[in-house]
Amino acid sequence: MITIAVGNLICRTESAGPLRYPEGRGESVPKQLGIKKIADNRKAFHEYFVLERFEAGIELAGTEVKSIRAGQVNLKDCFCTVKDGELFVRGMHISPYEHGNIFNRDPVRPRRLLMHKREIFKLQARVQQDGVALIPLSLYFKDSRVKVELGLCKGKKLHDKREATAERDTRREMDRVMKERNR
Repeated sequence: MITIAVGNLICRTESAGPLRYPEGRGESVPKQLGIKKIADNRKAFHEYFVLERFEAGIELAGTEVKSIRAGQVNLKDCFCTVKDGELFVRGMHISPYEHGNIFNRDPVRPRRLLMHKREIFKLQARVQQDGVALIPLSLYFKDSRVKVELGLCKGKKLHDKREATAERDTRREMDRVMKERNR
């Protein structure tokens, strides 16, 4: 595999042949490969136990993608709902793109998530039956497409949060002692 950097874009080819750009409508630049993390929902890890993780695509407008590339997204108070067999994320704040003028959308509008129908029905059944919530954990680019990592989460009680904090503090203290000891 050969990796070629053109400006700030990276193109990977399988063979040692010449670099070929895709032909067709508007695709004159090679796609970026790999995963680039955009945002994490740290509050979700504090408030919930994550039982399972899923990946979903998200339906966005062009100016929203540009705003996400600039890192102007907040996952702090968002959650997912199922309505009429479709999965929606609510409360995700994507700031309006500064050069977007009339094409900007409402920053907190409900956005449709893209998953197979079977997966959506399974998740809906789990949420209704087990009393768990479907929470977005992170947002990232995967091969130039925006993806959302969803977590099937169960709420933590106050004593669970205290235990997690105490465990984190003891781990931090042990690491500090080991670091000083190894000097």
